[in-house]
Amino acid sequence: MIAPGAPSACEDAAVATPLQPRPGKVLAIARNYADHAAERGAAPPARPMAFLKPASCLIGPDEPIVLPALSAQVDFEAELAVVIGRPARAVEEARALDHVAGYTILNDVTARDLQAADGQWTRAKGMDTFGPVGPRVVPAAEVPDPHALRIRLWLSGELMQDGSTADMVHRIPALIAFLSEAFTLEPGDVIATGTPAGVGDARTTPRFLRAGDTVRIEIDRLGVLENPVVAG
Repeated sequence: MIAPGAPSACEDAAVATPLQPRPGKVLAIARNYADHAAERGAAPPARPMAFLKPASCLIGPDEPIVLPALSAQVDFEAELAVVIGRPARAVEEARALDHVAGYTILNDVTARDLQAADGQWTRAKGMDTFGPVGPRVVPAAEVPDPHALRIRLWLSGELMQDGSTADMVHRIPALIAFLSEAFTLEPGDVIATGTPAGVGDARTTPRFLRAGDTVRIEIDRLGVLENPVVAG
């Protein structure tokens, strides 16, 4: 089960995320902010566009994002993540938030060159250390409106992303309803709700992660998630 509060060490790996034990599913939503879709040269999808990240990619605060030899274009994506607290199957939007245990921060790290080359996103978004999460799971009761949170990301001190969860195309109840049509959402499962504009590969001069960088993400009410970047 999820234990909101300070992270605790995982017994079988050198990770310390606030999600203990590891979640069964880490679901993520693509192009869920219109400005991010536009900077990627796409329109927001009419229906949520979902994909899976393996739970093995998760790391905790202050743990390093490791740049793999497979990629020269590793990017960042600051996201609000939803943690499921009660089983949800074919849930109506009106009751969807009743199934939320809390919220946390997730960095949907992405190898853009693999994303383009593979034609699908499993390797690009699922490699080891490509899911920093934390610093803790904030109980849903402490977040009165998850759609009114400022979300920012700094890369080595430079502000790269500055958006608001108010700008989600598909809001959290709609995401839970959509996903739970297909499969049961179980306690501990995570939904990463998409990222606002400002990612590295969409800039006039692309800015990818480099060894020695520090990625800092802050979301209102949820705290700060910070991770160093190292060579693999």
